[in-house]
Amino acid sequence: MVSKRGIRGLPDESQTIDRTSRVVNRADFAAYQEELSETAESKARSRQHPKSKQTARERIDMFVDNFTEIGQFVGGNMAQGFLGAAVVTGIGEVDGRPVAVYAQDFSISGGTLGRTEGDKIIALMDKALELRIPIVAMLDSGGARIQEGVLALSQYGRIFRKTVEASGVIPQISVILGPCAGGAVYCPALTDFIVMTKDHAHMFVTGPDVVKATTGEEVSFEDLGGAAIHNFQSGVAHYQAEDEDDALDYTRALLTYLPSNCDGPTRRWDYEEGPEDAASAAAIASLIPESSKQPYDMVEVIRHLVDYGEFVQVQELFAPSIVVGFACLNGESVGIVANQPLNEAGTLDVDASEKSGRFVQFCDAFNLPVITLVDVPGYRPGTEQEQAGIIRRGAKLIWSYANATVPLVTVVLRKAYGGAYIVMGSKALGGDMNFAWPGAEIAVLGADGAVAITGRRELKAAEAEGRDVAAIKQELIEDYTRENVNPYLAVASGELDAIITPESTRTHIVSALRILRTKDRSHTGTRRHGNMPM
Repeated sequence: MVSKRGIRGLPDESQTIDRTSRVVNRADFAAYQEELSETAESKARSRQHPKSKQTARERIDMFVDNFTEIGQFVGGNMAQGFLGAAVVTGIGEVDGRPVAVYAQDFSISGGTLGRTEGDKIIALMDKALELRIPIVAMLDSGGARIQEGVLALSQYGRIFRKTVEASGVIPQISVILGPCAGGAVYCPALTDFIVMTKDHAHMFVTGPDVVKATTGEEVSFEDLGGAAIHNFQSGVAHYQAEDEDDALDYTRALLTYLPSNCDGPTRRWDYEEGPEDAASAAAIASLIPESSKQPYDMVEVIRHLVDYGEFVQVQELFAPSIVVGFACLNGESVGIVANQPLNEAGTLDVDASEKSGRFVQFCDAFNLPVITLVDVPGYRPGTEQEQAGIIRRGAKLIWSYANATVPLVTVVLRKAYGGAYIVMGSKALGGDMNFAWPGAEIAVLGADGAVAITGRRELKAAEAEGRDVAAIKQELIEDYTRENVNPYLAVASGELDAIITPESTRTHIVSALRILRTKDRSHTGTRRHGNMPM
């Protein structure tokens, strides 16, 4: 639009901007903008670099291949040389695919969120939903801007709602690179993945000062909400990064395996199987001891199965009795869930159930097949687990598998007992293709536990008659094992599709995935949604 003042948004040749008595005309307006940007960036570097932290724009440059900033001067006053809001928003590319990115700028008002910042973030999220592309948030903020009161608080509410709206539609990743406190913590908590840097990231609802004032407890920032707490103990975070480079590199790795949106196809690459794949597959059997009571590293088994041995774990440090993460099989992106015999014999507990349940739910939302590798003796027994809510929280894993419509391929490696067998992607729960290795132990109980119940009377009578109770018990165990603790009953009843050798595991999984590519993923029924145990 042309008016007496020239093109809207730009000064004409006669218009002046009062900044150190300098006249800025249309010809050098771009240079003026660049000067403002460089001045602001220099100020940001002077504040962030002494703390061994990068500026918002440096972080974005490290993360994306190229970047188009949106609303750079929104909330600023160019006439007075003030650049804009405490958040940088825009769209860049990661491996050639567009990604919406916003980074909070701690050098401006401590990165606090007010009306302008909230509007910029929500506008970017709307654009990401419109373009159907992932959102990556880089968070480093003092929280809500106190001077704006309830306006700042309401912006968080709007961001919460928009995050929920985008959940399951486009991938959302939060990278915590500084403080994140109060209501602000629920912005990342609602996203799919949270990455925290080891030394500078903190997340807590109430800070150390408030904790001390209300409870008298003295606690440090690190012990209250540091990266170690949220990666090892609370399970809030999904990766503990050594530094900002590591955090952003891991985020890029996650995006590699994910489609841009829920309607996008599973990511696939051209891949030709070579002799190294056959050699790796042939070595799998040697990784696993014959005795079902001896531990081994399931991650090594996974690396021998997947393309190039590359496996990106999620929540590696939390609930280590189960392993979840992303990999490729014959060029196809997949999610993997597996028991980890190195930790607590691979038993399921409250944390392992929630960790794997949410991962399966994510894979289902974004069209990623789920490969389940089973070696589980059961649920972890004890009053601690019962009182922690293993019934309610363990049901989340059941819910996730039962609702999943993506291809589900399950392999029982050594053992699968009781309820833990059912919930780990069994055929009864919705598994599409289920296999077991020869000698796999599949039963309601292990032989020792079963004989203690079923052979109780016989053993008691033998003891009363003075016979060799140990020998009789061993005979009962052998009989029970031969008749019940094996995969053949499951094959005969249709609960397994085949018994396969360890060396052919990769081949069978790849073949199953190929068959299941055309699986109907439509939902049946008219309900709005079920009521998942929370």
